[in-house]
This record gives sequence, C-alpha cells and structure tokens, in this order.
Amino acid sequence: MKRGLRLAAQGARRRTALSNGTNRQMSLYVPPPVQITSLPNKIRVATEATPGHFGALGVYVDAGSRYESPRFSGCSHILDRMAWKSTHTQSADAISAQIDALGGQFLCSSSRETIMYQASHFTHDVPAALGIIADTIQNSLFLPEEMEAQRDAAAYEVREVSAKPEMILPEIIHSVAYKDNTLGNPLLCPEDRIDKIDGPLLREFMRTWFRPERMVIAGAGMPHAELVELAEKHFGEMSLPAAASQKVPTHLLNGGPKSQPSLYKSLTTAATSFLHAPDEPSFSNLANARARYTGGYLYLPRPDLELTHLYVAFEGVPIHDPDIYALATMQILLGGGGSFSAGGPGKGMYSRLYTHILNHHPQVDHCAAFHHIYTDSSLFGINTMLHLSTTPMQVLPIIAHQFAMLLYKTVPAGELQRAKNQLKSSLVMALESRAVEVEDLGRQVLVHGRKIDVEEMCEKIDSIDAADMRRVAGRVFGESGSKPTLVVMGRWPLQEPEKVLASYGVGRS
Repeated sequence: MKRGLRLAAQGARRRTALSNGTNRQMSLYVPPPVQITSLPNKIRVATEATPGHFGALGVYVDAGSRYESPRFSGCSHILDRMAWKSTHTQSADAISAQIDALGGQFLCSSSRETIMYQASHFTHDVPAALGIIADTIQNSLFLPEEMEAQRDAAAYEVREVSAKPEMILPEIIHSVAYKDNTLGNPLLCPEDRIDKIDGPLLREFMRTWFRPERMVIAGAGMPHAELVELAEKHFGEMSLPAAASQKVPTHLLNGGPKSQPSLYKSLTTAATSFLHAPDEPSFSNLANARARYTGGYLYLPRPDLELTHLYVAFEGVPIHDPDIYALATMQILLGGGGSFSAGGPGKGMYSRLYTHILNHHPQVDHCAAFHHIYTDSSLFGINTMLHLSTTPMQVLPIIAHQFAMLLYKTVPAGELQRAKNQLKSSLVMALESRAVEVEDLGRQVLVHGRKIDVEEMCEKIDSIDAADMRRVAGRVFGESGSKPTLVVMGRWPLQEPEKVLASYGVGRS
C-alpha cells in the first residue's frame, strides 16, 4: 500500500519530507492506485497496483476471539491450526505439495479481531493461490485424525506460552483490562476447551462469522480486474444472510458514529448456526458488543521466577480516533527495551525508558512501552522485568514518574521530532514487505472501508505538537483518564498501587 516510498528517483525529496515536520512538499509523490469493488454479496475486493515479480493476496475476516461466546471459546485458535488440511476436493498432502510447487508462503492467523488467510507467490500464480485459500475456507473436512493432531499441537502451544511470562502476560493484561468481555476473551484456546472443539462446532463457527459482508479479499501486485474475476469465481456464491445489513457492526461499515469513532463447541452435532442455547448471546449481540474496559489489579505468585514482571496499562483511544497518531508517537518516545543492547544508531537508545530508567536503575532488566490497538479501544502502558533484589513497590513510583512527566511537562521539540521520525520510518520500512503491504490493505479496508495512504499517515504524525502530547496523555492516563490495569507475576505483590499512581496524578481513582 505504501510501496511508492521506495521510488529511488524521488528518494531525496521524499526523505526530506518524511524527516522534517516543517517540510510538507510531498506533491511529487503519486501513491499507487487502490481499487475497491464490492461483489453483489457484499464481499469487498481491494487491490494495490504495486508492480514486481512477487505478489501477495489474502482473505481477511471480521472474526476472532473478541466475538467468541463461551460455547465457541477457542474456535478461532483451533481454526487457524486447521488451515491447509484436507478438503472435499483434495487431501492435506496434496495441498501441501501444491503450496510447495508454487514456491510461495501460505499462512493462516487469528487475532482478537481478524482471521486471515494469506499467500505470497509469483504474480502468475494468483489463480492457484486464491484457489487454495478458497478451498480451505469453504471445503475443509475437519477430519477426526487431523483434528486430534492439531489438538495435541494446540495443547503443547498453550503449555509453552503459559510457561513463558513474557508471552503469556500480554494475554493476562487483556483479561484484567477487559474482564469477562470482548477483548478480554483468551486469544489461545483454554486447555479445558481443546478437547471440546470438533468439526461440527468449527463448521458452525464459520457459518456464523464467515459471512460475505464481513470479508475482504485483498491483493498487491496484480490487476484489479483479475482478482475481482477470481473472487467472483470462488466466493461469488457465498450467500448473504437475511437482514445482514442490520447485523453488521456499524463501526465496521461506515467508521462508526461521529461522536465516538472506533483504527480481532456445540454440545450436539445437530445444532444449526441459527439456534442458540437459552443464555447464548445472539450473533447480533456479539457482533455489536463494544469493548468494555474495566481495569483492575492481579497478582500471580511465582516464587520460582528469576525476574519479577510488572505491567501497568490504561485504556487508550481506538483506531479511528484522530489522537491515535499522538498516542503511537508517545509509545515511540517512551521506547525502551532490554538492559543489554548491541547499541548502534537507530536502536532507540535515546528513548525515555532507556535514558531515565534502564541507564539509571540496574535492578531493572527490561522496560518498554506497549500499545495494542483495536477498533473500539486500545491498551497503552509500560512493562518491566525486575531482579529479585527489587520489589514492584520500589519500581512502580519510577514508572509513575514517567507517566507524570508526559502529563505535566512539555516534551522538548527535538525529542518529539525524533520520536515522530522514528515512527514514520518504522511505518515506511515495515510496508516495504509485500506480505505486510497486503495485510495492511486488507485490514484497513475491513476496518476503515478504505485505504489510508502512508502519505496521509505521515502528515498526521507531522502535525502533532507538544500540546497534543500533553492533551492525549491527560485523556489516557491523567486524573480524568481511565483506571489503571496492573499485573504482577513473581515473588512480591503490590500494596495499594492505585494510591501510588494517584500520588503522581496518574490514572483515575
């Protein structure tokens, strides 16, 4: 989507415009054209005209763990593991051989708000690539022996992730921040659910959520007409549910209300996709449920760990909110990382969490800012790892001070410009990848209904000033912002952490 930044002939002019917030002379850059077509059944087909020897395409579905009811809990995770297995038309071995023959890469991934099937391939292999994806979406058999193998693999994956604090704690912080709702649903299938998920349940889950109006087919490096024709061939017969226009979340169709915009086993094999248990939420209720941030504190005693882990987070703004760019810049400004770094330019060594915490507090082994962004919320915060000689109560004031600095002191112009430049460069460099380019296109059309060009994003980043940073900081973690979410894993708990934060004017009590 943003491949135009690669054009060497315009490189000098473009680098000046991207690195200097006062220079907006971007008119010489012509973004690659994006075309979007809606099929009669409301599947959207989007392409970006970026020439090259290799192309990429994907199918992106507005589904994921945030939409899972208790009955479907874990289905998204198991479903992505069942991709490229046997279908009504060919065996898993035949599909694997076909993928290998293409010389490309195929993947399926589920997140809280999206399930995606994606392929990178030679440009002449577009028909074969989309054919494989369509086959696995529409014709999967979910054979018992293949299901059993993936259950074992999923159980191993869950155990491995759970044993590594740095991997499981992002999941736990979500479950505390959005307790018992939407974004707080587990991304990985709970262990006690793995054996309960079978083929009939997965088929019912797909019938419920894989609806044409909730799907986008995106491609990069191929003619738009070709992808539209192939999409009609493979997906044109998918039926549009009755009154679908009333069941699709409005914030995914038109960007949401202007006042608050929003940037994710059946117990019987005879149940149909339209029958619900007495207390089972309806499709409409699940699809339109807004993320409800709760905040809270959780202590997980783990005396066996060599490091104590502390997470402090607040509810941020959603993807559609104009302040999302200021909050993303704030994450880069805080930066951080591990206590050991190979060093060298461009590693974020001048970010605040390095210069103010890691360089001055040797008891802190790791300290970094994080920002998880969703359609109707986001989670912004700082995570740290501490040596056993230090308790979380000793480090929490240090973290609170970093939040307070953003609330009550103006960010120096040079520091702000550096953070903005780093954000823009990381955005542009990531989009040099064809796979990232097509995923970005598919997700943007799924969420925004259009493609936001990198030039527009960079202009919005350039427009951020120090007053915006203080205002957004107050909105997110000031006294009128959200309640904090805190998670500690290790030997030492926190004592009245909200009072500690409040003493620095951080977080709503």
